[in-house]
Amino acid sequence: MIIIMKNDATPDQRQVVLKRIEEVGRKPHLSEGERKTIIGAVGNGSVSPLDFQILPGVENVVPIMKPFKLASREFRPENSVVTVRDIAIGGERVVVMAGPCAVESEEQTMSAARAVRKAGARILRGGAFKPRTSPYSFQGMREDGLKILAKAREETGLAIVTEVIAPEYVDLVAEYADILQVGARNVQNFPLLEAVGNAGKPVLLKRGMMSTVEELLMSAEYILATGNKDVLLCERGIRSFEKYTRNTLDISAIPVIKELSHLPVIVDPSHATGKRNLVAPATRGAVAAGADGLIIEVHPDPDTALCDGIQSLDPKEFSELMETVANISAALGRSL
Repeated sequence: MIIIMKNDATPDQRQVVLKRIEEVGRKPHLSEGERKTIIGAVGNGSVSPLDFQILPGVENVVPIMKPFKLASREFRPENSVVTVRDIAIGGERVVVMAGPCAVESEEQTMSAARAVRKAGARILRGGAFKPRTSPYSFQGMREDGLKILAKAREETGLAIVTEVIAPEYVDLVAEYADILQVGARNVQNFPLLEAVGNAGKPVLLKRGMMSTVEELLMSAEYILATGNKDVLLCERGIRSFEKYTRNTLDISAIPVIKELSHLPVIVDPSHATGKRNLVAPATRGAVAAGADGLIIEVHPDPDTALCDGIQSLDPKEFSELMETVANISAALGRSL
């Protein structure tokens, strides 16, 4: 349930509510919005709303019926904005993350970073750890790759998002990355979700290939329940019967998530389509549908890429796409 505080509630009255929540065996979560302060009481067991309704400073007590509590609009009516370095994600700007699928070398990564920065991207994506379907495929450069990403950030000023594939790597990746990415294969790896939640870094959570929107939000709930409020949801396509695309981009998931949740929505048109010529049309649709950001694969020479070259744009294609994204964003009252 959520406890809605009066506009004139004092800090001491809030503390009384927080203490009472802990006394009844629930975990308190504070959400201070522009108009209201809401305190969530999350946990198992029955608690009477009257226990809180009578407390000074309390305006109302409302049960949250959805299984995802902290991710819900009831808990936070306003859109959440996740700040990464000086980048606000979920606000007026459409934030673009771009870069190679995998860090292959310092030269390749630095070249990609310079190109996407010049075109207007704010965040560099690049995989140092790569979970691959085949054990014989390129698995990434691991810590050496993280060091290369850190060097690219130092030169270009781009923030870094990179994937964590297992709980034991969280601390290492958190030393280098600004955003910890949980991939589609790990969307229901609950120990990993708790570990990244406790790492103190923003988390980009990708929707699983077979996950419903509710399952995605429930996975986000695991991270939010640790006290980490900085969660980005990523629609990257779901598996269907269609064979002409790598996955099926669920454009409708964008407005659905925004109706159900306050968390920012990122779209990955590269993995959703799996084909270079389809990335731009999917991107246009995602921005028009209200996506708060994009994560796009860009490689200096896609034909030689060790991972996902078939869906990667080259720097010229990416620059042209960014111009289109800027135009669509402007038409919607947003900017890059």
